[in-house]
Amino acid sequence: MVSAAVVLSLIAGVAYTKADRTAILLASDSQVQTQNSGLKESEPSREQAGQWQTIRMRVTAYCPCSKCCGESSDSITANGHKIQRGDTFVAADRRYAFGTEMVIPGYNSSQPVKVLDRGGAIRGDKLDAFFHTHQAALEWGVQYLDVQVRIN
Repeated sequence: MVSAAVVLSLIAGVAYTKADRTAILLASDSQVQTQNSGLKESEPSREQAGQWQTIRMRVTAYCPCSKCCGESSDSITANGHKIQRGDTFVAADRRYAFGTEMVIPGYNSSQPVKVLDRGGAIRGDKLDAFFHTHQAALEWGVQYLDVQVRIN
């Protein structure tokens, strides 16, 4: 027997698909599956609320040193945030507005961080995660991760 929630989500999915948006469909195992990615999420509560979208991204690391940010590094991000001890944030493509929240597995204890910076080489599904030291940035390296992005 098909539950009412599944039927309603399928109807909503058709409506969103026609509007050329990602449709969120409820799977029978109470997890969420996005139509365009086919990925199942381990944290259905974020997805079920319709607030988060999972996107596969190339996540690199950077710090405020001259190697990462150039000779004119002044510890102020593109949106004017003065970097302080303990800060965690990301630099993202312009399609993500400043303040957009993201959850990056393994970064900031997998708690949400905000987009506070931009970068010349950051285009598309790429992020730069901020670290306070160059060594920490090198240790992170480059990772391909399923990043959760809060949809506003």
